[in-house]
Amino acid sequence: MKRNIFLAVQVVCLLVTTVSAGAAENWPGWRGVRGDGTVEENANLPVKWSVPENVIWKTALPGKGHASPIIWKDRIFLVEAVKDTEQRVLICLDRKDGKVLWQKTVLKAPIEHIHPLNSYASSTPATDGELVYVSFLDDKQMFVAAYDFDGKEIWKKRPGVFKSTHGYCASPVLWKDKVIVNGDHDGEAYIVALDRATGETIWKTNRPNKTRSYCTPIIREIDGRNQLILSGSKSVASYDPDTGKQHWLIDGPTQQYVASIVYNGKNLFMTCGFPERHLLSIDPRGSGNVTKTHVTWRTTDDCSYVPSPVLVGEYLLMVSDKGVASCFIADTGEKLWKEKLPKRHSASLISANGLVHFLSDKGIMTVVKPGPKFEMVAQNQLGEKTDASPAVYDGKFYLRGDKHLYCIGKK
Repeated sequence: MKRNIFLAVQVVCLLVTTVSAGAAENWPGWRGVRGDGTVEENANLPVKWSVPENVIWKTALPGKGHASPIIWKDRIFLVEAVKDTEQRVLICLDRKDGKVLWQKTVLKAPIEHIHPLNSYASSTPATDGELVYVSFLDDKQMFVAAYDFDGKEIWKKRPGVFKSTHGYCASPVLWKDKVIVNGDHDGEAYIVALDRATGETIWKTNRPNKTRSYCTPIIREIDGRNQLILSGSKSVASYDPDTGKQHWLIDGPTQQYVASIVYNGKNLFMTCGFPERHLLSIDPRGSGNVTKTHVTWRTTDDCSYVPSPVLVGEYLLMVSDKGVASCFIADTGEKLWKEKLPKRHSASLISANGLVHFLSDKGIMTVVKPGPKFEMVAQNQLGEKTDASPAVYDGKFYLRGDKHLYCIGKK
């Protein structure tokens, strides 16, 4: 029997919040409840903070990973890789004090070859409040598993092969009764939807160009159609998340993709990639191949490969991997400014209370107010290397450092 999972709230793809007005939003998957890095609660986040003054708690981590923490009420879930023992683990922490409640070995498998900027635990988990869904690479196969909140394994599946010299990252997204995982790789690439309760395959759709990419999809209802939208496999594409049938496709504009797409109610915005960098504005209302008709504007100037962008009102903001931040008028593509931030950015952007938070790989968080001119509000230093994107809950940042998980807030 399928689980009765808060169908009014779809993890990383909903247009409504998980909670009543004034309460804290859960952070249940990659980039939060909407999958786009936006915080819509009246988050009393610290704008200017320092270490140790604003550290509510920090917890030492047993392994390494670039996956973001996810949060459901008083529980934090995090995945790790322990290289010496070849273990991939799922950890549950108490959100109030950072205490480790339990730790489970999900998988023991050979350590894969990875890109120097990747890790062995890069896929951010997802939760629906009942189960936690995790994704790793098991030698040459995608591995997906579900655990309950007490750490009991519910199911595990290997829905397809996966091969990439850069390693693995495929963060699950949830839709109705499905767990959907992107399997773009250097082989018979695919997207697959698994049953949340059993892990059985519901649909599996082939991807066209057999090329590695690591984009986590977003899901939106647009003009009466549910759309699962992602870039990768030398294309930008939309699918029906219920059936896996393709709605539309844009060829290119390059070969490899990491950053997730964002949507402002009118157009989609995607940034990539390798070997060329592009930022595209896309009208998502087409059908078939819309390469020549539905790209509304584009630029190739200081685009992002890894960090995902964010939308704040009329503004679109992004940061290149080298640390060049840019602000655009989303509807027109007019670039208002670009500014150099501290070098090297991998984390995706967070917006809250009209401000945008940029987290560099060296743990420097730059806070910017979007507008016609560059306005830096604050610059804060964690003092530890950071490769993962931040999570937010109830006025606090949860930052994954190289060695610790930090809870940063107002004391």
